[in-house]
Amino acid sequence: MTAPRHIAVIDIGKTNAKLALVDLSTLTEMAVVTRPNIVRSAPPYPHYDVDGHWAFLLDALATFHRDHRVDAISVTTHGACAALLDSNGALAAPILDYEHTYPAETVNAYDAIKPDFSKTGSPKLAGGLNIGAQLHWLFTSDPTLKSRTAQIVTYPQYWGHRLTGVTATDVTSIGCHTDLWNPYDGTFSDLPQKLGIRDKIAPVRRPSDILGPISPKIAKATGLAPDTPVCVGIHDSNASLYPHVVSQDGPVSVVSTGTWVIVMSMKTGGAVTLDPARDTLVNVNAYEQAVASARFMGGREFEVIQQGQRVEPTKQDVSAVLDGPRMLLPSVETGSGPFQGSQMQWRGDEPEVGTGQRSAALSFYLALMTGTCLKLVGGAGPTIVEGPFARNPEFLAMLHAVTVRPVLTNAAVTGTSIGAAMLLGGDAFPPKLDQFETTLPLDSLRAYADLWTELAGAV
Repeated sequence: MTAPRHIAVIDIGKTNAKLALVDLSTLTEMAVVTRPNIVRSAPPYPHYDVDGHWAFLLDALATFHRDHRVDAISVTTHGACAALLDSNGALAAPILDYEHTYPAETVNAYDAIKPDFSKTGSPKLAGGLNIGAQLHWLFTSDPTLKSRTAQIVTYPQYWGHRLTGVTATDVTSIGCHTDLWNPYDGTFSDLPQKLGIRDKIAPVRRPSDILGPISPKIAKATGLAPDTPVCVGIHDSNASLYPHVVSQDGPVSVVSTGTWVIVMSMKTGGAVTLDPARDTLVNVNAYEQAVASARFMGGREFEVIQQGQRVEPTKQDVSAVLDGPRMLLPSVETGSGPFQGSQMQWRGDEPEVGTGQRSAALSFYLALMTGTCLKLVGGAGPTIVEGPFARNPEFLAMLHAVTVRPVLTNAAVTGTSIGAAMLLGGDAFPPKLDQFETTLPLDSLRAYADLWTELAGAV
């Protein structure tokens, strides 16, 4: 049997659901289709439109196979998401949106059983960003749900289960600020036992394991070969990290950008002390290793400030922002990130929506937030930027100025798809990285950064 070459990657992000077809021999995307990941507000609570996604994915799989051939399937999704399956393998309840918030009494009750940060690397997060908090609220709100739940799977494996009929969780998703996992020991925390669900969580496996072949029903619906393999799947930030886990020998920092900006530090030497109050946490990579991480909702903040009217800044726009200086201080999203609780402010005149100056100021803000996260996790070595911010020269220039380390970019449209495809192995090699160079004055960028850091610390 020859190694698979064309990998269809199901990529469910918080903003969009995607299917990408990756050529594993060149690590390039041959085709990409997307649909919005709109949260349904219908009862019993805000939830994801998984049936709409499923119809979209089956149709796209059939098209990709007809046009290019699909040899294997990989899955990557956002974290903070679990599916509760009944004894027939169907959903026992809709899949809850992690941004849903809970009553104070429920939050307080969960806080009383939440494991300590020192054991799980999971800080207390808003809403359902801790899967443990989601499960606690779901079972508290519906006392019959636990008995109806036969198995609990993390989100990549929900899609894998629909493709194969096999259940699992993967170590990167169960280790993603869930409160359910001890990333240092590679074992469950005491929370699953407290919630009475330890025997309901599907087996934890490595992302690169083969979950199984597609079911006969899927083969018939898509035209794919009946023996098409599906790998276990991976948390999306860890998909971005994966190519560098397998290829980098020395210290390196990876910045995965999308709705969330996730900063991950793979450094040699002693562990860094993390501050849970600043949205630092411990992720678990595909090799089951603990990874110091920090994050903020950079993509969401980008959309809020731009209001759909981004304009590419000119050199004059950038100079005006630096000379003003005009700067955005944290935080646009107050419930997460390194400056939680701080309200955004403009220093200097606020640039109008739809202007290049606003775009430049926002790009600098996002880079400075990223730089703050890198400091919090002890970032070292080159910084590799994945995702949409890798195509933003003002962001990259400021990030280089504030870190005083090389900034490398991945030419791929989405690092998550490439990383997820690489789980299938073969003769894949790390994607080409380009070192970013800027013509912007580094002295001006650093002076701007110093002032921003001083003012942000006072916010």
